[in-house]
Amino acid sequence: MTISFLLHYKIIIIAVLALASSAPQYNYSPPEASAEEEREVVAILKDDRNHEEDGTHSFDFEAANGIKFSQAGTPEGEDDAVIKVGQYSYIAPDGTEVEVKFVADENGFHPHSDLLPVAPAFPHPIPQFVLDQIEKAAEEDALKDLEEAEEDEEEEEEAKTRRTRTSRLYGRPK
Repeated sequence: MTISFLLHYKIIIIAVLALASSAPQYNYSPPEASAEEEREVVAILKDDRNHEEDGTHSFDFEAANGIKFSQAGTPEGEDDAVIKVGQYSYIAPDGTEVEVKFVADENGFHPHSDLLPVAPAFPHPIPQFVLDQIEKAAEEDALKDLEEAEEDEEEEEEAKTRRTRTSRLYGRPK
């Protein structure tokens, strides 16, 4: 063997070893649970559940930390969709009691609470010229609908007349 061949052989071996040692090492382990972490255990004060065979139900829950939840549901309509009515409350971090009443029906979930945001009132009255323009547009739409209805009646009368003329000519000698 020649020196050149041995030198190339050593370079290739060193390159392969360098490549292998630079490969990522997958020795990740999940963090260990800390004994210092303490979780508050919250006592359940009330948990009443009633389920009837016809699909009606009620649920009432209360925890020692101030969380309360109650609801009642009844199947209604053709599809027996369950309409739910209820409320829940809890103590916010700032100490405020949050109470939400809700209805859940075929139109979705509808919460009601003093703490939920409300859309602002329209900032200014609508000017009279805008109201006049809206009224004028409505009148124009009504006039257009009336004209279209009259045109439809005229076309219907013409078609009726054509049918009558055609039926009179049928079977006549030429």
